[in-house]
Amino acid sequence: MTEPLSVVVAGGGTAGHIEPALAVAEAVRSLVPEARITALGTARGLETTLVPARGFDLTLIPPVPVPRTLNKDVVTLPFRLQKALGETRKILKEVKADVVIGFGGYVCAPAYLAAKSLGIPIFIHEANARAGMANKLGAKLGGTALAAVEESGLRADIVGIPVRESVLNLDREALRSEARRFFGLDEDAPVLLVTGGSQGARSINDAMMGAAQILADAQIGVLHAYGKKNECSVSTHGGPPYVAVPYIDRMDLALAAADMILCRAGAMTVAEVSAVGLPAVYVPLPHGNGEQELNARPIVEAGGGVIVADSELTPEAVAREVVPLLRDKERLEIASKAAARAGHRDAARKIAEKLVAAARSHHKYSAA
Repeated sequence: MTEPLSVVVAGGGTAGHIEPALAVAEAVRSLVPEARITALGTARGLETTLVPARGFDLTLIPPVPVPRTLNKDVVTLPFRLQKALGETRKILKEVKADVVIGFGGYVCAPAYLAAKSLGIPIFIHEANARAGMANKLGAKLGGTALAAVEESGLRADIVGIPVRESVLNLDREALRSEARRFFGLDEDAPVLLVTGGSQGARSINDAMMGAAQILADAQIGVLHAYGKKNECSVSTHGGPPYVAVPYIDRMDLALAAADMILCRAGAMTVAEVSAVGLPAVYVPLPHGNGEQELNARPIVEAGGGVIVADSELTPEAVAREVVPLLRDKERLEIASKAAARAGHRDAARKIAEKLVAAARSHHKYSAA
């Protein structure tokens, strides 16, 4: 083969689409270091910063959101899709793509249609408990569907969610002391990590502020990321430090510092938390189609966490779920192992192996 294998990953917009795509890209690079890997995205998404920072080429196409209601965007959709499709076909030809995999979001519909028109193998990865419209389109076009959980709405192999190498390789025990010093936490007390996502969550913040003294009395430290647009005022008497910050840049150190986490249940969050073996109190987002609860359910059923409804998250609920576990080392270790077993640490590699096999077959056929 004179030309290297060429793999295109399409996943733009939110971190939930981009991070799995980059995790698979890293796994492909590990399997075939000389492979050409191209990420497909749009100018409006986080990929413009995340993809270059991880060392991959990024090409941009116009976003093509599919309207969920009848409005003027429905009229212009065919024209916008045609423009994006033309540009995507051009990119796939330029990089001599051997396989395309999409992870949902605005870039995927043009990617799937362009790949289909050029005879390039298509793979679809669905991270959420309910498949999105673009991924359903990819499946209808004959793409090979892969999913994180059962009953996503796609006939798919269940592979889990691909997690980035830096998380998979995180040695929490080795980094524990360094991580706690970094955040100003007690090095010996059990620590609860709390996050409502990058924007924070008011219900989580309110419950934690109410539970702060209870946790301090139980000798439990807290690292709480409350969101840049929110406020969080905590004052405790005695006990380990309660460290409240608007945002955590070093999430690797936060995961290493923690013994347990209280968080939302986005697909990527659940995947990373379980991959590092961190027991969790999952508080699913109260609106939407209920997919966050479905994301967390396999981990909870395995014994790696509990689910508390957003409407039921009170200071008393926090104390009830957190204190007994963090004060019992044996139970904590059992929950940690259960969370790790329930996750899919090998998802990225499994997907990468499928992509490389399909790419090699297409590459050989194209060169013939």
